[in-house]
Amino acid sequence: MSFATLGLSPAIVRAVTERGYTEPTPIQAQAIPVILAGTDLLGGAQTGTGKTAGFVLPILHRLTEHPAAHTTAGRAPIRALILTPTRELAAQVEESVREYGKHLALKSMMMYGGVNINPQIQKLRGQVDILVATPGRLLDHAQQRTVDLSHIEILVLDEADRMLDMGFIRDIKKIMAMLPKKRQTLLFSATFSNEIKTLADSLLISPVTVEVARRNTTNELIAQKAYGVDRERKRELLTHLIKENNWFQVLVFTRTKHAANRLAENLDKDGIPAMAIHGNKSQAARTRALKTFKDGTLQVLVATDIAARGIDISELPHVVNFELPNVAEDYVHRIGRTGRAGSQGEATSLVCVDEIKLLTAIERLTKSQIPLETLPGFEIDPRIQPEPILNRSQPGNASPGRQARPAAKTGNRPSTHDYARVAPAHRSGGRGR
Repeated sequence: MSFATLGLSPAIVRAVTERGYTEPTPIQAQAIPVILAGTDLLGGAQTGTGKTAGFVLPILHRLTEHPAAHTTAGRAPIRALILTPTRELAAQVEESVREYGKHLALKSMMMYGGVNINPQIQKLRGQVDILVATPGRLLDHAQQRTVDLSHIEILVLDEADRMLDMGFIRDIKKIMAMLPKKRQTLLFSATFSNEIKTLADSLLISPVTVEVARRNTTNELIAQKAYGVDRERKRELLTHLIKENNWFQVLVFTRTKHAANRLAENLDKDGIPAMAIHGNKSQAARTRALKTFKDGTLQVLVATDIAARGIDISELPHVVNFELPNVAEDYVHRIGRTGRAGSQGEATSLVCVDEIKLLTAIERLTKSQIPLETLPGFEIDPRIQPEPILNRSQPGNASPGRQARPAAKTGNRPSTHDYARVAPAHRSGGRGR
């Protein structure tokens, strides 16, 4: 199957070919015909499946095939709105719109907070056919009456599960009230929780459901490892793994912003170039960190879950869970940054005695076992007792206006891991570069 056989225009197929793509991915092959037909869609797809092109390509085709009438102000209206949870993802999606639409007359714009609003207001006065925005900044414009959403024909909610996690449900409902009732709505989510189903029921009309992977599963191309280690020796072990295996482009996850800052500083002291990325960083700092990480000059990027959502690197080799997430679904999102578009990837978790229940919850969710091993020289001290993990409701961990989520609940069932009897790891060569 080729992109041309899906019914896309020659100009769009040409742009896709110029980016080096010849065959659609499963999500693209299933979603594009549905969207071209004007039907609402509920899409379930893991990160790295080609989901963005799966909705961008048919949107470009539809808007080109059916030109818009001019508004009373004498200019073409905004016709497609794509909502994303983070600035980084907005930038990534808008870049895709520009790349795939470069042979078309359509114009796009990205809109997010953390930057001066005036240049955005100025750009809105010109032609904007496709608007990619985060909910908060879009509402800022709506309140100032600098954006008109009354002519939207196609709405996309990208990574809807993350938007709900970030507490955007009220913002989304406010935005929905500004849109025409007659429109096409596309909702994409990596997981189908009850909350997502409820949201879909309220927004979609007779949708077609497209799901290319079993729910809450991990990519089979990702090799998953877990090392048992004392909590105070995690950084030492991480430094050892990076240097011993000559790892580059390593994305490391922490639970909190403070932990991300501290780890990046300590890795730098260990001679490993590292930077942290999280919500408290300025947009300029986040953009700079992502750029140096993508081009390979930065060896390690330390991120919180939210900040990492916009990271799109086609062949990211290593993801490390320096701290396991409190919510098991976040593990799927984290390791989904590697093993993308058919490439191999490696996900490594450093697990201390406090996190055994979190590891068990992840295994139950993904229906897979993650063997827990130790490396020589990093044997576990059996005298160390578990300590409670502070969740995001603790001061300094939650973003303003964002609801904190409780730590993972594993019920009364025993853990699948006997932490006192963790098997020694077999030495193996690193991937290198």
